[in-house]
Amino acid sequence: MTDQSNIYRETRFLIIAAALVIIIYGINQAQSIVALLLVSVFLALLGTPPVLWLERKRVPSALAVMIVMICMIVLVLAVVAVVGTSLSTFSDALPFYQKRLHEQVLALKALLATRHIIVTETVLLEYLNPGSVMSLTAGLFTGMGSALSNIILILLTVTFILLEASSFPHKLRSVLGDPKRAFPQFTKFVDDIKRYMIIKTVISLIAGGMIGLWLFILGVDFPILWGFIAFLLHFVPNVGQIIAAIPAVLLALIQLGPGPAALTAAGYLVVGFTLGNVIEPRLMGRKLGLSTLVVFLSIILWGSLLGLIGVVLCIPFTMTLKFAFESNKSTHWIAVLLGSEKSTESLPPVPE
Repeated sequence: MTDQSNIYRETRFLIIAAALVIIIYGINQAQSIVALLLVSVFLALLGTPPVLWLERKRVPSALAVMIVMICMIVLVLAVVAVVGTSLSTFSDALPFYQKRLHEQVLALKALLATRHIIVTETVLLEYLNPGSVMSLTAGLFTGMGSALSNIILILLTVTFILLEASSFPHKLRSVLGDPKRAFPQFTKFVDDIKRYMIIKTVISLIAGGMIGLWLFILGVDFPILWGFIAFLLHFVPNVGQIIAAIPAVLLALIQLGPGPAALTAAGYLVVGFTLGNVIEPRLMGRKLGLSTLVVFLSIILWGSLLGLIGVVLCIPFTMTLKFAFESNKSTHWIAVLLGSEKSTESLPPVPE
């Protein structure tokens, strides 16, 4: 009996592992479609609360969805227009910034020579390669542009999801043959995800706004663009704000000099620490925490599978998995492993 049980467990493990490999390979091959669907679901989660609020105010469902979608379309088009203009201007100015950075590298060489430190130009350009740094920044913007290229299809998908959102529980009850059946675990799961998405989005908007305003005050070029990048990468905890700060600090150094560059870096540090380590944990609670290792691995996993969209939304995706694992007794231990040490103290009890 014990041997049969061990064989069953080993077979089950192999089947699950094979299924995971197939799923990961399929997601990677259908990257563009999966990214489009996930972005649509993300926007739908943000749009569901106002739709439900309008429906509670006796607004017809179709009209409520139309009102929310009009607001969302206006907002998205405004962001695309403003950020797209800044992106185009930055791309045109990129050769100028590369030239300026090259000149500053040569000035650094002369400064080191006065200190009797002889460094060849080739060595300096190898370690401080302006082309690589600025090309990496431009590549980030290119990836962002490709993600926004399907915006019309994304908005249409969001519209249909919102139209189905309010009627889905009734359809599910009809399928199960129980018109009064409640789904407490599923409802809690959806509410937790929705709450996380909304709070994280609002905090990211505040971070992007504060960064953009600070760079505008300092006189750094393209503050709206850097604020938008800060908004996107604030979804990635711990390292997101650091990645977002690199091109902005580099541009401040090229354009304004070391002092403003240091102030730019200080602004990113203050905003990131205040929002990420003080305000955000108070609003979200400890149960939403992920371990640092899981955060790092999720960036690599989702980024390799879905590109820029995966990097930006890696934590919401991982939190979705964590909530799903919490709701099942057989996978509850995985949720414990995914969570941080403090967050496991407030995990819900193992479901029966």
